[in-house]
This record gives sequence, C-alpha cells and structure tokens, in this order.
Amino acid sequence: MRPSVSVVIPTYNRLYPLAELLESLSRQTYKPSEVIIVNDGGEPVHDVAALYPELDIRVIDRCDNEGHVAARNEGVKAARSELIMLCDDDDLVLPCHLERMVAALEHADFAYADAEIVRYRMENDQRIPTARFLFAYEYDLEAMRTFSTYVPSGSLYRKSLHEEIGCFDRAVHHYWDWDFFLRAAAVCRVTRVAAATVLYAFGEDGDNLSRQLDDKRRQYLRRLCEKHGLGELPVKNFWLLLDEPEVAKRRADSEVIWDGKPVVSRFWMQKRQV
Repeated sequence: MRPSVSVVIPTYNRLYPLAELLESLSRQTYKPSEVIIVNDGGEPVHDVAALYPELDIRVIDRCDNEGHVAARNEGVKAARSELIMLCDDDDLVLPCHLERMVAALEHADFAYADAEIVRYRMENDQRIPTARFLFAYEYDLEAMRTFSTYVPSGSLYRKSLHEEIGCFDRAVHHYWDWDFFLRAAAVCRVTRVAAATVLYAFGEDGDNLSRQLDDKRRQYLRRLCEKHGLGELPVKNFWLLLDEPEVAKRRADSEVIWDGKPVVSRFWMQKRQV
C-alpha cells in the first residue's frame, strides 16, 4: 500500500507564489493525500485553494502573525498522514519530486532532495526566472555541523519522528531547519536524493539565503551552536560560504530536470481574465 503524504505549507501574504506551489503539487505523479496551508495571520487564501479541487486542501487560519516556525508546528500537528513533506510558500517542486522522495524512504526515514536556487523578476504578478544555481552537496553529517546543505522544502519524513524529537524549535527561528535536521539525523536514517527537484526561491532582499546579518540572527545562531555543541560559528553571507574550500569540496553531481520555464497558476490565469 502506498504511504499517505501530508504537505505542510506555512504562508503569509504571498498569494501568487502560493498558487504556483499548489499548481506544482497538482502536477505531481505521486499525489499527496492532503495539503495543509497554515495562513499565519495574512490575507485570506481560500480563493486560491479553491482553484485546486483535486488536492485535498485544508486551510488553518491563525489570528496573529506568530512566524513561520509556529505556523509550521501547527500544520504538522494537524497532519493525518504517515509521511510529512515540508514546503515554503514561495518554493516549487517538479512533477516527479514526491514520487522519488517516497521511493527514497523505502530504505530511510528522512529524505531531502537537491535544489536549484532561482532568482525571479515579477512581471504582471507572475514570477519569471532570471537566474538559476545548482545547490547539490554530498551528505556528510559531521560537515553539516559547520554548514548545513539541507533544503527543508520538499523534504519528506515519517510523522512519528516528532514523537521522538518534538516540534520545530522557535528559539532558534532563522535556523529552525538546521536544528531540525541535526536532531533528526541523530535518531533516524537520512538519505539525500541526488536530483534537483526543488526550486528554491531567492528574493532580492536575500531573506531566504541568510543575508540579513542582524543582531537577532546572530543571537539565534548562538542558541543553535550552544544547543548542538557546534562551537562558535560566524554569521556570513550565504554565497561567500559556498566558496569556502570546506564547502566547495562537498559539491556533488545531481540530475537537473527543470526546463527553466515559469509555473503558471490557475490563480494567475483567473486574474488575467478579470
């Protein structure tokens, strides 16, 4: 029997990218059992969700904007499936993604895929890809303690993992995914899927790629280091970190599948017809 999958998506005021993500989920060769959208106090998303009736979508509306970590925790708690796939509301997954990830869990408990980091420009409310960068690195748990190459979007794992390690940690906020990965890797079998089936959005403001070197980010990194005994790690520009020898030597081959074309959502098409 094929395992059931709950996709958990925290969102906040990103209707058009969210619609593109739902479009990409509707094209999966392995259909998710449910899609849980946690609206973290943002503008209503029900009209977007209604355009994808073939997806079993549940929207959880939070009254206050408490942040993506808290929203993600609520989504995971509500999930009914055996497996959970995480996804940020501005990232995308290619049609073969979920099928490959489920297959990877035949001999593992936790799987993550390679990604293409994509820069976009907005044109009439549609994201048009302008640049792409392959993000593919060998899985090395010890090396992950100095620089994480885990991409949370598209990662798939057994929901029972949370019974063992608990929820996502709001205390490390910006580094919730790094913390989650280290905790998961300590108790379960992890595998990397060597195919770039995730499109990871890179905004001009650099939010997704840790370019805001503010005091809060440093504070969260210190908490992460103390929690896992990582020593003292510097807060550096993401792209500069990729060029460091210890990171560069981990670069790996990966199957590149994306044709470079934008994802056109039903929501965008509907708005164009009005």
